Amino acid sequence: MSGETERRGVLDGVRVADFSRVLAGPYATMTLADFGADVLKIEPPDGDDTRHWHPPVDADGTATYFGSVNRNKRSVALDLTVEADRAEALRLARTADVVIENFRPGVMERFGLDFAAVHAANPGVVYCSITGFGDGSGASLAGYDLLVQAVGGLMSITGDPEGTAAKAGVALVDVLCGQNAVAGILLALRERDRTGLGQRVEVSLLQSLLSALTNQAASTLATGIPPRRLGNEHPSIAPYALFRAADRDLVIAVGNDKQFRALAEALGLPSLAADPRFLRNADRVAHRDALTTLIEDGLAGAEAAHWIDLFRAAGIPAGLVHDVAEAISFAEGLDLDPVVTLGPSRTIANPIRLGDSPAAYRTPPPALNDSAPAAWRTERT
Repeated sequence: MSGETERRGVLDGVRVADFSRVLAGPYATMTLADFGADVLKIEPPDGDDTRHWHPPVDADGTATYFGSVNRNKRSVALDLTVEADRAEALRLARTADVVIENFRPGVMERFGLDFAAVHAANPGVVYCSITGFGDGSGASLAGYDLLVQAVGGLMSITGDPEGTAAKAGVALVDVLCGQNAVAGILLALRERDRTGLGQRVEVSLLQSLLSALTNQAASTLATGIPPRRLGNEHPSIAPYALFRAADRDLVIAVGNDKQFRALAEALGLPSLAADPRFLRNADRVAHRDALTTLIEDGLAGAEAAHWIDLFRAAGIPAGLVHDVAEAISFAEGLDLDPVVTLGPSRTIANPIRLGDSPAAYRTPPPALNDSAPAAWRTERT
């Protein structure tokens, strides 16, 4: 604000040497940068792969994929196959509070940039390694999001029950893993506050996905029976699914009996709430197909927007199935300020809100090798 000193982020003074590329690692380091960390993105001479993943591009020609996870950073290009560049990379790692990398296990060791080498010279370093499948017997497996969605079980429970398995519409496992990396780094920094020592943080795509399966994994462990695909329905709740109105799809997410009674009234079908098949949630789950037919028969009499207004007034959780542009506009209408504009770059704001130390958006995604890391010339003690 004009006339006021800009507030420092909670991570002001934390240096991050970011050797990661593509999505999981850059997502994590952008989160750290949004809250004040000094993130130096260390790239090969031709840049992060995602610089070349276009179209689409921003107004200045930057690939939107790259731009989506690299704001608030600086860039330096180093060829780690060249001795002088490896020496500079090690110097940067020795002056960093955090080092993050997502090479296959063994690659950083070959470059002399593994945890043991960096920790020996910089005992306070928090060193985060992101892998696809850990560094054990899965170390040689390529960690691609689609592959992990497949072997990690997510695709088996996603998609039409009568169709083929389906992936999520975004590289969701990479994002989950990036969030876990942030949590691990912050935990290790908190421990360093007490001991003065850093440590290694390890996160993997597969373990991140298995953890995110939550109730579906717990059900499998308890019963020995893996869940099946239910399309847009929920294994334990009904009606909690996609429904068709006269003109377009909407979602109804009824979570308790009170909401169901309200739904029946709003649809003009109060007898549904007294039907023995639908009295309790367990009954509705057992008779979900019959219930779906009756609800859609009621919805067919009006457009989706009419029903949404009626349902929300009655306290029934419901919403239209938005495309991405509609979703962003919807968030704007709720005063969530979801879009960050930095010059030609427009990205989605950080989802974490701190009342006293909010995220700050300072610089657009960097050009390749945009600045020498002069600020990192001083060795850390």
